Amino acid sequence: MSSETTSRTGWMTSRTGLVLFLVLGLVLGAVGARLGAGVASGGDLAAVANQRGLTGEQAQAALATFVAPGEHDDYLIFASGGHSGQVHVIGVPSMRLLKTIPVFAPDAWSGYGFGADWTEELLEEGSDPAQNDPLLWGDTHHPALSETDGDYDGRFLYINDRANGRIAMIDLRDFKTKQLYDIPNLQSSHGGVFATPNTEYVHISAKTPAPMWAEDGYADLDDYAEEFRSASTFLSVDQDTGRFLPEESFQIELPPYNQDLADAGKLASDGWAFINSYNTEMAVGGILEGREPLEQGAITNDFDFLHIINWHKAEQVVADGKYVELNGMRIITLDTAIEEELLYFAPEPRNPHGVDVSPDGNYITVSGKLDPNATIYSIERIEAAIENGDIEGHDPFGVPILTFDSVVEAQVELGGGPLHTQYDGDGNAYTSLFVESAVAKWTLGPEAGVSEGDAWQLVDKIPVHYNIGHLVSSHGDTVNPQTDYLVAMNKWAVDRHTPVGTLHPQNFQLIDVSGEEMQLLKDMPIGFGEPHYAQMVAVDVLADTVWTTYPEVGMDTLTLEASPVATTYDEARIEVNGDVVDVYVAVLRSHFKPDIVRVKEGQTVNFHLTSIETAQDATHGFALPAYNAQASLDPGETLTVTIEADRTGSFAFYCTEFCSALHLEMQGWLLVEPA
Repeated sequence: MSSETTSRTGWMTSRTGLVLFLVLGLVLGAVGARLGAGVASGGDLAAVANQRGLTGEQAQAALATFVAPGEHDDYLIFASGGHSGQVHVIGVPSMRLLKTIPVFAPDAWSGYGFGADWTEELLEEGSDPAQNDPLLWGDTHHPALSETDGDYDGRFLYINDRANGRIAMIDLRDFKTKQLYDIPNLQSSHGGVFATPNTEYVHISAKTPAPMWAEDGYADLDDYAEEFRSASTFLSVDQDTGRFLPEESFQIELPPYNQDLADAGKLASDGWAFINSYNTEMAVGGILEGREPLEQGAITNDFDFLHIINWHKAEQVVADGKYVELNGMRIITLDTAIEEELLYFAPEPRNPHGVDVSPDGNYITVSGKLDPNATIYSIERIEAAIENGDIEGHDPFGVPILTFDSVVEAQVELGGGPLHTQYDGDGNAYTSLFVESAVAKWTLGPEAGVSEGDAWQLVDKIPVHYNIGHLVSSHGDTVNPQTDYLVAMNKWAVDRHTPVGTLHPQNFQLIDVSGEEMQLLKDMPIGFGEPHYAQMVAVDVLADTVWTTYPEVGMDTLTLEASPVATTYDEARIEVNGDVVDVYVAVLRSHFKPDIVRVKEGQTVNFHLTSIETAQDATHGFALPAYNAQASLDPGETLTVTIEADRTGSFAFYCTEFCSALHLEMQGWLLVEPA
């Protein structure tokens, strides 16, 4: 166990001891001494407990999640923002929303997509070239933190746009999106996102097959099996910037099944990738055309297919030139993938919605929504079956199917509607049960350090509220998970929160998993989008990477290098070159310099804004409402806002932040003289 882990565990142990002492009166049933008389000077905990009508467990949970004013959380959750298209950063154990990172949709506070040239450039370059206008929305699903040696390293965050087949890179130095990439040959994306153990690649695969080889992008659904295909994408990552390198990336063509979630192998299974699938029936729906609904046709088979990909071998196949190019992406065709023995299938319980690799890499857990069991595959068994040619046949496209009994290590009955699995540091797994609205805790096998007699056992279950989808544990996707917190990401809240109209919030619930029995600690209403997946990282990991101000005044937000248009206070100026006006603006408390800009109708005006602040949290805004422009400048940041002066008048611009006592006085003028 690492020293960081020991420190956090020790803190939890001492905290638990204090909490138990404080609630001793409750446990004994002495209401008057609900939290123990005189346990804290300057406060009456017993009176508070009485007033709120708290039970002993509730009082304990409240203290266990309380982070005192001015103190910090132990972990950060990076949660998808669902239909908001953003990422949300939440502290644990406080369950406080700390930040929203704009990704695929504009955000007025940060000026993202409302005038700052770098943000508009991102949204435009990250849109499907076939779109007439930039995409201004997304459906963020599965965030993935960058990794080194199989553990989070605090450098970068990646997240997909499930709706539009895109992916984003967020730099965790300043928590800002730096790249949006529209992935060729994908209409939508669901599988992943995951990073390989050293972030050599970030993986994403299609959810909805498409006629990717058709010149005009069209094929009739009657030709579904012949014309439609999916793709598994391995995006190469620049280790210095975190950006994608399309020219070094590749895809693997897959049959037209719906590829669902995915995970990377690690340690024992390093070099492998796993994707589950559904609709191996290749149903397409068509109710008005006399066909059965898709959801009916897609549950006919007893099994779907776990996709098993040797990405190390795929990498070599590409290096050997055994690929074709399509829309700028190198593709290993399905026939080549089969011939080069880098793609295999294994039967999995039908309609699964989760595949998760254990911390040691030995076990791959799959849960089928229509099966009460978690099905656990062994990488040792998989490799042996491949080596021995132990297959039970081929799918309609020629992919070899490994024998189910040969590759499955165990099945553990958990309950109704199992979905996703996370792990702790003690050989336990936690699986969400959507239908049952519960989390099941169960033990892994001997390879994870569990004794033979205790292996593959359901050991605990806790109800959640309600209809849990994903769940996340501390470092739960890494080689070094912690045994302290788990968050249930529930799809429904129903009666858990004060009614706020007909659209209810979703409900995150913090669960303590450090003891023999799981304990519910706290509810957190999620009033945005529909969050899907999340990852939880210790703040210690980010301590040496996160900036609180830009390290130098005049840094370009997108490149994080010195901006060529940065200015100092003394260099602030206006330059006119024909129809182009460049305004070099120094921004500081409590004015802009220059603060009056005179232009003529028809000119292009570039406001090059440099915040010359160096104090932490001294953020300024720049709003020019008449031209629908809004930007935000953190200390040391330089960015450009460009407008076409096509509207005459005398227009005020101002700082949108409460940046100083004279923030209302932080105003300037754009005077657009008629031509």
